[in-house]
Amino acid sequence: MPELPEVETTVRGLARFLDGETITGVTVNRPDLRRPFPPGLVQALTGAQVSGLSRRAKYGLIHTARDHVMVFHLGMSGRWRIDPEDDLPHDHLVLETAGHRFALNDPRRFGSVDLLLGSELDAWPAFAALGPEPLGAELTVSWLRERTKGRKPAIKQLLLDQRVVAGLGNIYVCEALWRARIDPRTPGGRVTGPQLERLIPAIREVLEQSIRDGGSTLRDFAQPDGELGYFATRFDVYGRTDQPCHRDDGGTIGRVVQGGRSTWYCPRCQK
Repeated sequence: MPELPEVETTVRGLARFLDGETITGVTVNRPDLRRPFPPGLVQALTGAQVSGLSRRAKYGLIHTARDHVMVFHLGMSGRWRIDPEDDLPHDHLVLETAGHRFALNDPRRFGSVDLLLGSELDAWPAFAALGPEPLGAELTVSWLRERTKGRKPAIKQLLLDQRVVAGLGNIYVCEALWRARIDPRTPGGRVTGPQLERLIPAIREVLEQSIRDGGSTLRDFAQPDGELGYFATRFDVYGRTDQPCHRDDGGTIGRVVQGGRSTWYCPRCQK
């Protein structure tokens, strides 16, 4: 599933061609993705000027001067294609401007598209319960300490809880915990203050590096221009079962299952 860096990369790629432009055409090629397309989508967007693009957690937002906001989620396999040479069977939504064409392609149809007013965004149920953005100033040691204090679930599971931190997924939690030298199995309430102080910059560093690298190419993800992200070549633990730890400390990367998802870590340096 595309995670925060992949969505951020997508939003930035779209903004280069779409920000400030007027949407001249909207084509919906099927009635639904994970849920139905909003009934007023075509009417709301046709003729609207794009006033900006942004991201919240794993959602991309296309803002218009009419105060409508199209919120998209890429699901498991969604991606935007800019000026595609050919139409593909799974181009379910197409936006057009005077100079460009943008196709939302989603073979598995686990993505979603919603239409909201700007004034409704903070109260929208999918956003209202979200924790702070990991790249924002709101994520602090005191916030994490309050959300983990006395908690029995493992720190890995708590970091995947979108109410604790918005937008983190399995790949980047594994990588951040390795950088912070924290055992992912540690109960949240037993993570120390110094460990939390290491964890926040580790989260930011791994996300920022992945954004610079264009995201992680896993299965279906590609940037809007068709280029593949290459952060996956930099993984320190994710998917590296039985390989040597990059700290050259004699450790070997192990794999455990937590909450039905694989976790990779180094038993030697993550305590």
